[in-house]
Amino acid sequence: MRLGSRRRVLTAAVVALLGLGLTACQTGGAHGGGDAAAEAVELPALSELTPLEDPRAYEGPTTAVVGGPSIPPLAEAPAAELPVTVVSKDGAGDTEITVEDASRIVPLSLSGSVGELVYAFGLADHIVGRDISTSFPGSDEIPVITKDGHSVDAEAVLALNPSVIITDGSIGPVDVVLQLRDAGIPVVTVDRAIDPESSFATAQQVADALGIGDAAPGLVDTLRQAIADKEAEVAELRPEDPAKLPRVAFLYVRGTAGIFYLFGEGSGVDSLVRSVGAVDVAEEIGWVGEKPMTEEALIAMEPDIILVMTKGLESAGGVDGLLAAQPSIALTPAGERRRIIDVDDSVLFAGGTRIPDVIDGLARAIYAPDSLA
Repeated sequence: MRLGSRRRVLTAAVVALLGLGLTACQTGGAHGGGDAAAEAVELPALSELTPLEDPRAYEGPTTAVVGGPSIPPLAEAPAAELPVTVVSKDGAGDTEITVEDASRIVPLSLSGSVGELVYAFGLADHIVGRDISTSFPGSDEIPVITKDGHSVDAEAVLALNPSVIITDGSIGPVDVVLQLRDAGIPVVTVDRAIDPESSFATAQQVADALGIGDAAPGLVDTLRQAIADKEAEVAELRPEDPAKLPRVAFLYVRGTAGIFYLFGEGSGVDSLVRSVGAVDVAEEIGWVGEKPMTEEALIAMEPDIILVMTKGLESAGGVDGLLAAQPSIALTPAGERRRIIDVDDSVLFAGGTRIPDVIDGLARAIYAPDSLA
C-alpha cells in the first residue's frame, strides 16, 4: 500500500474513533469545546518553568493546557488568482474541482485545523461559517454550522451562500458534504493534518484551493521553524539522564467498557511524543495505527504516563472511574501513580498551525505539571 493511501486509512480510523464519542508566553484556554471566546489563561514561557527532576516518579493526574494559535496570520492577505482547478481528495477517488470565487469560505474539520489554516493565510474575514472546533481571535462571531461537533447542518451551510467549502473529510456525513456540490458549491477535500508532514501538505492544498498557492511555502517554513524552536525549548526541560525519560502511551477510552485502543505509528500522537522527547511505548513494539489493546500487553509495556482525551476520561468517571473500570491500567506504573494526562479531544489531533501549541501543552504537563496547578 502506498504511503499516501496508508495515511488516509489510518486517518479514517482516527476519525471513526473520535466520532464515537511559541516562544513567548502561551495563552491557554478551552479549544475543542466550541466556545471560541473562552477566557484565556496566561502561561509562563517554557524557559521559566522548573522541570521535574524525575518525570517518571511524579504522582497525580494533570490536565494539559494548550494555548495559541501562536502563529500569527499573514500581515497582508495574498491576492487570489482565480479561477483555479485543483484535485479534491474525495474518499471515492480524486476529483478535479474548479473554484471561481473564494470570497465566502466554509472550512470544515473535526479539529478546526482547516479553518485555522485559512486564518493563518490572513483570510479570516472571508470565513462565513465554521465547525465548532475552529478557534482563533474573532471566530466567535462566525456562525457554527455543525450540529453536534462532527455533523454538518447542510441547510445552515446553504443559508450562508458559500462560494467554496474546504473539508478534510473528518466531519460528515461525508455524502451530505459532497452533495452540496449538487447545489453548485465547489467542495474541495484536502488531506487531514495530523502531524508536521501532513500539515505542510494540507497547508499547500488549502492555499491552492483558494487561489493563493504561492503563499503556502512561506507559511510552511514558518510552521516548520516554530516546531523546531518549540522542540528546542522542550529539550531544556527534559532530564539529562535518559533513564528518567517517561514512557508514554496514548489510550483511546470511552465509558467503562473493557475495550481500549492504543494509538501508534501514523496516528499523529507518535510525532507529538517524539517532539516532547519522551519514550513512545507503542513505537517500541512496532504498533501501527489504532487497534484494540489487550490488558496483558499494556501491563507488559509499563507506561509511566498514560495520555487520554478529556471527554474520554470524563466518560469513564474521571481517574478513579478509569482505574476502577480498567484494572490493567491500574497495574501499570502510570496507574499506580495515577499519572494520567488528559488533553482536549480535538486539540490533540489539531495538526496544522496548532502543532507547536500542542507540543508546548504536553511538555508542561509531562515535565512541569505543578506549573499548571
